[in-house]
Amino acid sequence: MARVQDYFADQVGLPIAKGTISNFNQETHDLLAPFEAWAREKLLASTLIHADETGINLCGNGIWLHNLSNDHVTLYHADEKRGKEGMERMGVLPHYQGYLVHDHMKSYYRYENCIHCLCNAHHLRELERAFTEDHQKWAKSIQDLLVEMNKAVDAAGGVLSSGKQVEYQEQYRNILKLGDDECTRPPPKEPGKRGRQKKSKSRNLLERLRDFESDVLRFMSVAIVPFTNNQAENDLRMTKVQQKISGCFRSMEGARIFCRIRSFLSTCRKNNVSPTEALRLLFQGKLPEFMR
Repeated sequence: MARVQDYFADQVGLPIAKGTISNFNQETHDLLAPFEAWAREKLLASTLIHADETGINLCGNGIWLHNLSNDHVTLYHADEKRGKEGMERMGVLPHYQGYLVHDHMKSYYRYENCIHCLCNAHHLRELERAFTEDHQKWAKSIQDLLVEMNKAVDAAGGVLSSGKQVEYQEQYRNILKLGDDECTRPPPKEPGKRGRQKKSKSRNLLERLRDFESDVLRFMSVAIVPFTNNQAENDLRMTKVQQKISGCFRSMEGARIFCRIRSFLSTCRKNNVSPTEALRLLFQGKLPEFMR
């Protein structure tokens, strides 16, 4: 609020009260209800979307900001819940049937109508930790192989030949078999002991890469599937900047106002419409050209 006040005072010579700014925010949020419905429809019709979430601060309490996006549309949603309950209220994933790129949070796998694709940037970071901290040689081998696969896919124009795919799959499986011997398995479960058996981070990673091979390697066979989930991570970056500047949201309503407006401005940027032009059109009762 103070930054906006300073801007209007310094650049326009217009004193403006915080209450007026708050009213503008509310009015903008209300005017953007059709945009939010449009964004949901566009994401549902998209062949591929990216999904991610991050924690945000609400008066000292943690809530979650969910993000669904592609290279043309961004949609944010603030919710008290991180998992499926929050995703349901966002209103897209329960009905989505395309390719969904994410970081393997289990809640995403509760949606069975879509085709899952895992972020290999996350895998590379986890493999680096397994190699440097747990001294797992298989982790370094898989890391190098994934990087090689990605370069090969780029060189091939987005899709590898079926023969090359089989070759890489065999290498991938052979490394994980060696890793199965190298990476310590948990001891046999004690009779009568309840609960899940605790495993090391490296062991969990190895089993995930093995059990979800198709989702890890889908970037080799489907041209539109990327190697990483960088689109979603980039779209969340500005919300982190907002938290550093403002510290926290004062109310859930304020968080949701922010999400809708930021969704609109991010989408406009992706479609080469500046924030100033986007807001000018909005208050003139017009839609940007890309929404018509």
